[in-house]
Amino acid sequence: MTTAPDMHNPAEGYVQTPHPVQGLPRVVRHITGHDVEGKSVFLATDVGDHHRELVNKSAIANILYSTNQHPVNLNGDVDIQYARKTEPGLTVKRGTVCRMIDFAPGGVSPLHRVNSLDYAIVIEGVFRMVLDSGEERVMQRGDIAIQRSTAHRWINATGNGLLPGRILFVLLDVEDLHIGGEKVEGELGILGRDYVGLPGHEAKAKFDGKFDSEF
Repeated sequence: MTTAPDMHNPAEGYVQTPHPVQGLPRVVRHITGHDVEGKSVFLATDVGDHHRELVNKSAIANILYSTNQHPVNLNGDVDIQYARKTEPGLTVKRGTVCRMIDFAPGGVSPLHRVNSLDYAIVIEGVFRMVLDSGEERVMQRGDIAIQRSTAHRWINATGNGLLPGRILFVLLDVEDLHIGGEKVEGELGILGRDYVGLPGHEAKAKFDGKFDSEF
């Protein structure tokens, strides 16, 4: 296994624009709703409300939408108001997050575990998804990972690491996970620094390097 937690991330400092990352097309969001007669209409067409640089400017996230209820209340467009005014943490308790992440060429995420059920869909490029067991899969455009609170990292292998790539993540809140009678805790590694201060990450985030010696 050649991947190491402390491996050099050649993509650091690549992100220079709010979104998208250089070399990838703009992402346009269309929000629908209803007019006073109950007919379906487009309420907004834009590029998203919240963008966040990640992992020392080697990736950037575009929050396309988030919710904080289940089931979601659409009455009075309260869901739209929440999504516009609230930049979510990595996940939302009892809610969902739809996040598009652009990865710089050769970008490597830290090894991390999120307490959520994630649908990760490769939109542009080729990625290696590596688990803390050492197992890995190569994912190409259109491939989907069903991530069930497992420790993993992403490596952008697009164009042999010379081109940017993009993944769409939909994160759903889950019940606490127990394995062998022990509660499994989330660990963000250095990724935690990018979410300090956001909902769910108000306290000092965990980026103590616990995973740094696992493989």
